[in-house]
Amino acid sequence: MQLTTLPSGLKIVSQSLNGTEAITCLVLAGAGSRYETKERNGLSHFLEHMFFKGGEKFKSTKEVSQAIDSIGGEFNAFTGKEYAGYFVKVAAKHAEAAYDVLSDMLVSAKFPAEEIEKERGVILEEYNMYQDTPMYQVGWDFERLLFGDQPMGRDQIGSKENIRKFMREDFVKYKTELYQPGNLVIAVAGKCEHTEVVSQIKKFFKFDNGEKAFEWQPLEKFESANPVKIQNKKTEQGHLVLGVRGAEAESEKHFIQRLLSIILGGNMSSRMFLNVREAKGLCYYIRTATDDYTDAGVVSTSAGVDLKRLPLAVEAIRQEYEKLASGGVSEAELNHAKEFLKGKLTLRLEDSEEYAHLIGKQHLLYRKQLTLAEIFGKIDAVSKNKIQVLAQEIFIPENLRLAAIGPFEGREEELAKLLE
Repeated sequence: MQLTTLPSGLKIVSQSLNGTEAITCLVLAGAGSRYETKERNGLSHFLEHMFFKGGEKFKSTKEVSQAIDSIGGEFNAFTGKEYAGYFVKVAAKHAEAAYDVLSDMLVSAKFPAEEIEKERGVILEEYNMYQDTPMYQVGWDFERLLFGDQPMGRDQIGSKENIRKFMREDFVKYKTELYQPGNLVIAVAGKCEHTEVVSQIKKFFKFDNGEKAFEWQPLEKFESANPVKIQNKKTEQGHLVLGVRGAEAESEKHFIQRLLSIILGGNMSSRMFLNVREAKGLCYYIRTATDDYTDAGVVSTSAGVDLKRLPLAVEAIRQEYEKLASGGVSEAELNHAKEFLKGKLTLRLEDSEEYAHLIGKQHLLYRKQLTLAEIFGKIDAVSKNKIQVLAQEIFIPENLRLAAIGPFEGREEELAKLLE
């Protein structure tokens, strides 16, 4: 992995990968929903869509798409809480086309007013899709329950009210504030050579000078008055998330937490899958996962459950948390979890897109960048005792929060008692 920081503050990081003829160029910006005020909530995501509407050279969505489709490439974008990303993946011989398209999108975007109006309708339909998909919506309800009405607790897509009101000047101002070279990382992985990557990026990415003018707000301490949030809705299956606040991404507990979540519900041989789904038949899907942010972390279990047995499912998940805290894990379980995590990372990093994401995210958000060997070393250093100690720290009744979607009106008090 090689890094060059240009005088403008733009970071260029690359990784040459053996055995591939592909290359991915990924631009990451510190411009996710974490940077938004309540009035701007949803602007990061809307702006992501608008970057595809054309710039100086590629003047429309059609021209942007054709430039990549004509060489068999792939391109997409995403908006999270702490960053937004834009990538093009092509055969290495077409690398220049990737730089050309991405730079035109991000540097020379025009944000035509008529395209904003068209895309407004698209995003409102995306909003409706999520409202009609309880598996997604319950996760957002859980985040609001955990973090409250602050940027970390708000959905990336924003509110309908905000989506309807954003105007061209809002996009121009936001881009000027946050899409500055000092707030960007360009990560390139695949069949590439660092000096050539730097040369091409200097050629295409010519930003105006400027400084980031808006930082995210620090995460405020929040304790919800009620540990349960129910969205009453007619569904054929109940959807729930039960979890707690955990360790942040750069904490020494990060990989302990990752392994803990795998043991609990990270695969089909995990405790949740075997004990809650297979042994008790309480759900169809069930998984435990972590969300890792720079100053916060989450451990949560999501499940789709039988409507009539929601309390049994909540109780069964909580019991697995308690058993882990009181009884710890076996050496075999821990070793399986370590090899599972290392194996998944190895498979993911066969893909140049995933490798670009790994190195780009580290250089955008974190003070220390880890090689794959260092990551594996941290995974191997986790002990049974560390897993149990962390479980005892986080899985205590007052920390538990539960979000559910289904025909469960008026059952908050009943479900809250299961968390005591």
